[in-house]
Amino acid sequence: MGGTYVLVIEATRAATIEVGALGEREFAAGAYAYIGSAFGPGGFSRVDRHRELAAGDRETRHWHVDYLLGHPATRLETVITFPDADRECELAAGLPGEPVDGFGASDCDCKAHLLAVPDAATVRTAAVDAGGVADQ
Repeated sequence: MGGTYVLVIEATRAATIEVGALGEREFAAGAYAYIGSAFGPGGFSRVDRHRELAAGDRETRHWHVDYLLGHPATRLETVITFPDADRECELAAGLPGEPVDGFGASDCDCKAHLLAVPDAATVRTAAVDAGGVADQ
């Protein structure tokens, strides 16, 4: 099964992170929300891959968010899924937070698919209120 997902990520301290072709990016301490889609082969197994990378059980980075998840200053706080729903761009534009310019939006016209959010609880609540299912 596939759909759209939101990764709520906590940065425990400020960090400069090399993000593939985007180059070095500054990330302040705080919460972030990455909105992605998992409609290809394997569906939400992509989320499992993100979890493994965040836990240090995987090294290979394919997407912008992998560089953030693989950094020691960050941790994956929550995953919210929207099964069978293509809402990636809608959620990137509608969830509370400020876009991190160019991050995760190389295949669409969105400003970004990563948001610097007020706090983890606020974005988690907003995503669940929008119809998502939280999975710790």
